[in-house]
Amino acid sequence: MKAMVLTAANTPLVLETVPDPVPGPGEAVARVLACGAGLTIHHARAGRIKVEYPRILGHEITGEIVALGSGVDDLRVGDPVTAYFYLTCGRCHWCRINRETLCDNFGGYVGRATDGGYAEYIKLPARSFLQLPPGLDWRKHPAEIGVICDAIATPVKVIRRARVMPSDTVAVFGAGGGLGVHMLMVARWARARKVIAVDVMASKFETCLKSGADATVDAAEGKVAEQLLELTHGKGIDVAIDFVCTAGTLEAAFGALGKGGRLVALGGHGEPFKAQPAALLRKELEIMGSRYATRQEVLDSLDLVARGEMWPLVTEKVPLAQAEAVHQRLDKGLITGRAALVMN
Repeated sequence: MKAMVLTAANTPLVLETVPDPVPGPGEAVARVLACGAGLTIHHARAGRIKVEYPRILGHEITGEIVALGSGVDDLRVGDPVTAYFYLTCGRCHWCRINRETLCDNFGGYVGRATDGGYAEYIKLPARSFLQLPPGLDWRKHPAEIGVICDAIATPVKVIRRARVMPSDTVAVFGAGGGLGVHMLMVARWARARKVIAVDVMASKFETCLKSGADATVDAAEGKVAEQLLELTHGKGIDVAIDFVCTAGTLEAAFGALGKGGRLVALGGHGEPFKAQPAALLRKELEIMGSRYATRQEVLDSLDLVARGEMWPLVTEKVPLAQAEAVHQRLDKGLITGRAALVMN
């Protein structure tokens, strides 16, 4: 099969012909129709995340089951599927209480610990495949369906974790990116009172407004906390969601929080920042992290799209061989929303 292979950290992806995967006991193989190209994948390509080389990246797939290993009885050849990004045990305390992103026996990530979806076929443990619900036209829209499992599921998790309510004002930092744009959509779906997009690239603001933002803040102009306080008439924001997580964005987000405000950090490769304990106490603020999504949250996200309540934004669709070009654009922040590789 054809695959885009990462042979070393921070090197170009290389198109190679590699053996077709064969499922072992408890495994399945899917033909990949499309695979999203998000920043999570880009961090591995850029060498910010340790992987064993050579490695095939990618996890946001739309696929069709083509082969089953022995002992697999919950999938059938021909089933349309996506992938659950985390390799979890399904047996520990955290998996049993539907918090499997904290799995005690965490086995790594699809596309890092195992070969992923930047290829014509992908082999995974059968339980890592999630069947697509009726109502999703996965043959016609494989790129959009594939990114749901991350680009929408991650914001769905954030909405629940941050307890976003219809009375809340929500600010999204990095709002023009692949997760940020969908966070705006989900915050609007959750009926947040006001949604504010924060980004350093004003060229992305039109898309942010179309995706659910009521207002925008140009972080390139500086004084982000002051701009947010002005937009809220001095009250401050209720929820800050930071996909960038530099010291500057985190401190601006914290400084803009109003009473009872919640700051959610999702930048796994971010920087340390300063928070004032007096403000934490006086305003009863919360700082929290949010990791990906549970399997159920992925399934819920697929259902949201199947019901027509939102639609993923994939602005660039390219053939497998152009994966490196897409990542070059991602590295420069030039992609609004998500990009995806589409197999021929």
